[in-house]
Amino acid sequence: MQTLADKILAYYRQLKPTWQLPAGWQLLYPFVHKATWRAMEAFYHKYYDDCAPRTLLFGINPGRFGAGVTGIAFTDPIRLEQVCGIDNQFEKKPELSSIFIYEVIEQMGGPDHFFSKYFITSVCPLGFLHNGVNANYYDDSQLLETIRPHIRRHIQDQIVLFGTTSAAVSIGQGTNYKFFKKANQQHRWFEQIWPLPHPRWVMQYRHKQKAHFLTMYRECLHRAHVHNLVI
Repeated sequence: MQTLADKILAYYRQLKPTWQLPAGWQLLYPFVHKATWRAMEAFYHKYYDDCAPRTLLFGINPGRFGAGVTGIAFTDPIRLEQVCGIDNQFEKKPELSSIFIYEVIEQMGGPDHFFSKYFITSVCPLGFLHNGVNANYYDDSQLLETIRPHIRRHIQDQIVLFGTTSAAVSIGQGTNYKFFKKANQQHRWFEQIWPLPHPRWVMQYRHKQKAHFLTMYRECLHRAHVHNLVI
């Protein structure tokens, strides 16, 4: 029987950089690099070598210092090595969002416990550069309309992979949540979506209140996971 790790890796292998984008936009596609695949294989076989369902957390899209390098959502090369114990030769650049997320993970029992219950993905599976600068899927209306079918397939595929349709979490309570909520109302993927402030926003603009937001994350993630278990 295929484990979740096998299915996750197979899913990412079939993602191809053939999306047609508006002028000035480029895909952030890390899966051409052998080092990225080594990191992903080690990570997913370490934490997802089973068949248990997970509660899904949807970020925006991969960024160039986290998943755009390692292939693993909200996991920069530093957290991958120092927290997950997976050696890598990536340049050790920190990502603010990764720092916050791994503080959440540590407060919720550490990586083994956390990843046994949750899977962090994104609304859009691939990231973007606009004239060389990191960008989000919703930053341009023409881009969004072009990639909307890819987003729809991606979310549907995540549900098939992880078997969870009761509750999900939006990492990002602004535009990401608004788009995700509206799309969910149309396609009826999840019964409930709970929004959380994006880690980068917390780290950049509310760092002094970080403890408050860590508690907010813990409580929301616990509530979503319990909801999935009960329903």
